Amino acid sequence: MTNRSAEAVWEGTLKEGKGNLKLSSGAFDGAYSFTSRFEEGTGTNPEELIAAAEAGCFTMALGGALERAGFPVTRLHTDAKVSLTKEDAGLTISKIELVTEGHVPNIDDATFQEKALEAKANCIISRALSSAEIVLTATLVK
Repeated sequence: MTNRSAEAVWEGTLKEGKGNLKLSSGAFDGAYSFTSRFEEGTGTNPEELIAAAEAGCFTMALGGALERAGFPVTRLHTDAKVSLTKEDAGLTISKIELVTEGHVPNIDDATFQEKALEAKANCIISRALSSAEIVLTATLVK
């Protein structure tokens, strides 16, 4: 199968330092810092990248599940929100909320919901993040 990679560089102390995250594909190369991760500073953070990975993986898995069931997708849109919380063991990703809307011709809501749950269960990133609660809200848009 394939291997994917990324790199991180960090310089300085935890709170005053700065870092850079770079994908090997070249699709992203950006700054991160203490403030971009734990406050509202400029730049990205690992949790935001996890949210992007989960949204992308789930949406692609849902599109595939719908297509295999005979319902080609017109458009899917998913927002993912990653919750970072403090627990006894330290900071952890405790919850991921997926909110997806699907424009899918000729499908009923029950089938759309079934395929959305199937995609959540089978998405590679969801399986990798199974220690977090993953909550799904799926809406079929006509």
